[in-house]
Amino acid sequence: MLTLPRSLTFTPSQFAEVCAANPEAVLELAADGTLIEMTPTGGSTGARNSRLVARLENWAVAADLGWIVFDSSTGFLLPDGSVRSPDASVVRLDRSQALSEAERESFAPLCPDLVVELASPSDEPEVLRRKMVAYMTNGARLGWLLLPQQRTVEVWTAAETANSPLVLNDPSRLEAGLEFPGLVIDPRRIWEV
Repeated sequence: MLTLPRSLTFTPSQFAEVCAANPEAVLELAADGTLIEMTPTGGSTGARNSRLVARLENWAVAADLGWIVFDSSTGFLLPDGSVRSPDASVVRLDRSQALSEAERESFAPLCPDLVVELASPSDEPEVLRRKMVAYMTNGARLGWLLLPQQRTVEVWTAAETANSPLVLNDPSRLEAGLEFPGLVIDPRRIWEV
């Protein structure tokens, strides 16, 4: 069990050491250097996340346009100094390949092009929305916040005001648009577990 004073702050490299020393802990690092403790997901959320990542991977392989898909255990060192782990993410392959091997083996110093957060019953939507704003301000081109309990998807784009996502109620089709050619998922297939 990891117990630390809330006033402690960490650099990204110190955070990497904390994570290495506590592999069972699920943590992120805020831009101000404070730790964000996260609870492991329950079975339904884990199954939903697996379905989500599988659909993104199927698209990336079928599209063969140079995308790489990451799961929820991947940490990214964002430009603001935070280390975040989206539930699923997509990065252009050329951006990933531009990193050194050491950078690819640690928290990749980049913001994914597409980030997806999948709310679990214990998540507070406002906390996830702040996370989506952080992704957008750090360079993400598209973000999807999936809220299974409400059967709602919030679509966040860099072009729009980060605080006003497009809200889709019980959509049967979620399209990523021209920046991610052919990426379409049916959120109903994610909700059903």
